[in-house]
This record gives sequence, C-alpha cells and structure tokens, in this order.
Amino acid sequence: MSQYPLANVHPGAKIGNNVIIEPFATVQEDVIIDDDCWIGPNAILWNGTRLGKNVKIYPGASISSVPQDLKFAGEKTETFIGDNTVIREAVTISRGTSDKFKTVIGKNCLLMAYVHVAHDCLIGNHCILVNTVQVAGHVTIDDWAIIGGASALHQFVKVGAHVMLSGGSLVRKDVPPYTKAAREPLAYAGVNTIGLRRRGFTSEKIAEIQDIYRHIFLKGVNNTKALEIVEKEIPPSPEREYILDFVRTSERGIMKGYGSGD
Repeated sequence: MSQYPLANVHPGAKIGNNVIIEPFATVQEDVIIDDDCWIGPNAILWNGTRLGKNVKIYPGASISSVPQDLKFAGEKTETFIGDNTVIREAVTISRGTSDKFKTVIGKNCLLMAYVHVAHDCLIGNHCILVNTVQVAGHVTIDDWAIIGGASALHQFVKVGAHVMLSGGSLVRKDVPPYTKAAREPLAYAGVNTIGLRRRGFTSEKIAEIQDIYRHIFLKGVNNTKALEIVEKEIPPSPEREYILDFVRTSERGIMKGYGSGD
C-alpha cells in the first residue's frame, strides 16, 4: 500500500502501488505517480507531473512548475519522467509550453542537485546531468549523454547521444553524437572512446566514428565538403547516418574543431 502521512496530497491525484510520499511533500491534483516511487520531504509535484515506475524525487525538488516563459498563457502542459530516474535535491523542472506541450526526462537518468531543466526540453534515457547544470528551454539531449557540472546549455541547443561534456561548459552550438566537448569556446576534444567501450561498442566501430570526425573536425574543410567526403569514403552504417543527419539538420551549427576557427 502507498503511504503518505503528513504529506499534502490532493485526493484527485492518481497514485500507484507501494508509493511513499514523505512528510511535507506536496502533490497537486493533476499528478500521476506510477508504482514504487519515493517522494522526499518538501518536494512538490505540480499539476502536469507524470512519473514512471520507481522514480525517486529528493527533498526540495520542484517538478512540472509553470514555465519561466513570458509567452506561457496557462495552456495545459505536462512533464514526463521515465522509469528508474533519480531527481536529487533542489532540482527544478518546468513543464512544457505550446511549443511541445511537454517536458520529458527519459528512463534511468540521474539529475544531480540543483539542476534546472526548462520548458519543452527533451532528455533521453540513461543521461546524467551533474550538479548545477542549467538547461534552457527547447533543448534536446539524446541517450547516454553526460553533462558536466555547472554547464549551461543555450536554448534550442542539441546534444547527441553518448556525448561527454566537460564541467563548466558554455554550450552555444550543437554537440554531435559520440564526442567529447571541452574548452572555451566549446570545441571538439575527441571521440568518447571510454564511454563507448563501456556501452559495448567494438574497437572497429569506434575507429569508424573517429575516422568520420577526422574529416569533420580535423581536415580543415567546411562541413558541407566534409560530409560529402564521409559519404564517399566511409561505408554506410547506423552510426554514420546518425552523425550525417545530426550535422545536416543542425539549426544552430555544430561546435568548432579543436584548434580551428571554423
């Protein structure tokens, strides 16, 4: 049975089995909590919160608050948090606006203390946002990305899957998948080989990804020419297509190459 003595839980909230809501937490009416969740003291789940199974919300977190967007007109929007995700102390997550009508945090993620995720962000599965990461509105972060502590991501930025982003980064441009990013201004710092090996990528596959990024970041040609060379010289694969599509569809442009003014 679920337990929430001394918590402020609206009777209209939908709460699953074996949910524990600690004293002085607040759960508003339009909230859905699936089985086996734990809500810590003084956390607040605003209207529009949708929690998957086994989600843990630590003290002082604020989930699905009204967006900090002056264009927000009170439209009905939501915040989705996937199974097994952990939200640590004082994290703030805003619900969506009329752009996407939702903010999404995927499954098996960890958002460490004092992280902020703004409205209409889409964060994939298995992502880690380290302490005090600040994510502006409309940002997309793909699966398995790790965002170093105290980093700030500009609105509409996209971060690819398996990216390792250095702590304290200022992210104004898109960060392509499988890469490490560091320095100021943010630049390519190699392929995230350690992370890829941990996730089962073979040495041959990692070498293929490195070869692709040599053309994009290290050969001194513009992105259009680099992508043409990659298509001509690198055999098709899901990883190649993902990288090509990410770079081609980037609206803000991708980060620069190391040692390059491009």
